[in-house]
Amino acid sequence: MSDDKKPTKLNIELPEQVAEGTYSNLAVISHSPSEFVIDFIRLMPNQPKAKVKSRIIVTPLHAKRLLKALADNVSRYENQFGTIAETNEPPMPPMSFNTHGQA
Repeated sequence: MSDDKKPTKLNIELPEQVAEGTYSNLAVISHSPSEFVIDFIRLMPNQPKAKVKSRIIVTPLHAKRLLKALADNVSRYENQFGTIAETNEPPMPPMSFNTHGQA
């Protein structure tokens, strides 16, 4: 018996509505012992209210894999297009609820 496993092909379907994407310029991240919750929000200029456009809930292991994948992709992006400039501006206005992170 061999321990070699062949990679399984994964057939991923991308519905047209999902393929269009949803614009977000703020992510609020919170967590519990069993999951990470990522709320993708769209802030509009001069609007005091913002809407959560999508909520993604992942396991801690998947959150760590996502972190590594994002870091890898940002690195490849910067190698191709140049450094992404960071500003000294706060990433979002003050909120009236507790969160554990933001992006």
